[in-house]
Amino acid sequence: MRKSGILMHISSLPNNYGIGKLGKEAFEFVDFLAKSKQSCWQILPVSPTSYGDSPYQSFSIHAGNPYFIDLETLEKEGYLKADEYKDIDWGEDKTSVDYGLIYEKLFPVLKIAHKRFRKNPAKGFAKFVIANKNWVYDYGLFMALKFAHGGKAWYEWEDQLKMHKGKAVKQAAKEYADDIDFWCFVQYEYFKQWKKLKKYANDKGIKIIGDIPIYCAYDSVEVWATPEYFYLDKDKKPIEVAGCPPDVFSEDGQLWGNPLYRWDYMAKDKYRWWIERIRSAFEIYDTVRIDHFRGFESYYCIPYGAPNARKGHWSKGPDIKLFKAVERQLGELDIIAEDLGFLTKKVVKMLDAAGYPGMKILEFAFDGDSTNGYLPHNYRTSNSVCYTGTHDNETLPGWVKSSDKKTIDFCKKYLGVKKDSDISWAMVRLCWSSICDTAIAQMQDLLELDSTARMNTPSTVGNNWKWRLDSMDTLTDKLSDKLSELTELYNRVNS
Repeated sequence: MRKSGILMHISSLPNNYGIGKLGKEAFEFVDFLAKSKQSCWQILPVSPTSYGDSPYQSFSIHAGNPYFIDLETLEKEGYLKADEYKDIDWGEDKTSVDYGLIYEKLFPVLKIAHKRFRKNPAKGFAKFVIANKNWVYDYGLFMALKFAHGGKAWYEWEDQLKMHKGKAVKQAAKEYADDIDFWCFVQYEYFKQWKKLKKYANDKGIKIIGDIPIYCAYDSVEVWATPEYFYLDKDKKPIEVAGCPPDVFSEDGQLWGNPLYRWDYMAKDKYRWWIERIRSAFEIYDTVRIDHFRGFESYYCIPYGAPNARKGHWSKGPDIKLFKAVERQLGELDIIAEDLGFLTKKVVKMLDAAGYPGMKILEFAFDGDSTNGYLPHNYRTSNSVCYTGTHDNETLPGWVKSSDKKTIDFCKKYLGVKKDSDISWAMVRLCWSSICDTAIAQMQDLLELDSTARMNTPSTVGNNWKWRLDSMDTLTDKLSDKLSELTELYNRVNS
């Protein structure tokens, strides 16, 4: 079935509380998607963000982001009073997320809610904790200890806790029992709200496309509590870390800093860790995009402590064996492979063997070479997802402004438009008209926003993941009708 949708993260939803929430604006956005005849809402990872505010660097691969918990819903449930959160200064700029401010202001509010919750716990709470016992208790302890240590990373804690010694961990569990209960409550509320939103979307024929990073953050509960799965030395320091080699976009490459996996250990364990990770993702999303898919065939290794990614080497990954193991345990899954970057014949072979759709990015198409694989006339299969751009790319107007004249002249010639200002919607039309089964546009591209609305610039820290929609009123009937018309024209209607 041909379908289409919009890429916009939860954090980008508007409200008065500093960051997008799982509240009424999220439901209104689903209504907009349905009205516009869309079938998909693509979001970024919903995990708790850590250093740099990136959803791709999280304290936990299983937990939901507490920032997204809707405070108005907590008020309706009787856990908050209006003046306990509405009178707080959540930031003056409603088009940008101030993560530092939210970190400072939100948790005291959630602790007020938890205090009331404990007086009369919901019946579903104990059931939730038991159902998620494989991760939620460890996460609660990890976060309790992190806050007790002033936010320091686990590898800066005292040695016995850093090394996750049994006696020290048991003692901490007793000492911080109330705090662990708080963090479990936070996850209970998050997932209760999330499931309500997801059901609402699904009932309207809209699937949620979620995203899982290939790697875990070094400062995560997974690396702290289960170091055997990661390439660490005896002191739990990474031996080598993840990234990408230098290319035309970056002469230093990309130094992500994530610990690498011990794939040999994971293979002996029959990839149980990854199977559970993917199972968990499909309990949250309808479709899962796996980031940096090529890293499963072979991955780039950078010495720990290196200043950049120049001096690295490639190592062999699990390849198709991992995905065959996943399929044996979980069956056929609706997975999208982020197959961007340096692709070898072996990577292409792995993707073909997995059968997952790859990605086509239109912003990569207009280098003047008519054989460019990202140009739609060169697509060889409908088993692909066509994007105007992703969260790592410029907005379309930003791309037009930053591209050289040769690129834009070729682009306008290909699209059949005369003016630069016509490019954005002509690119959306091109995306929707492609043979790809799925077409996705960033919300910023549909709104024709400039580069100030860019979500992320890779290899930079401090000004990313901040963009927000200024108001739900921005999603006008005119915009909805325009998108509906295009969606009907190219047979991508949400039926």
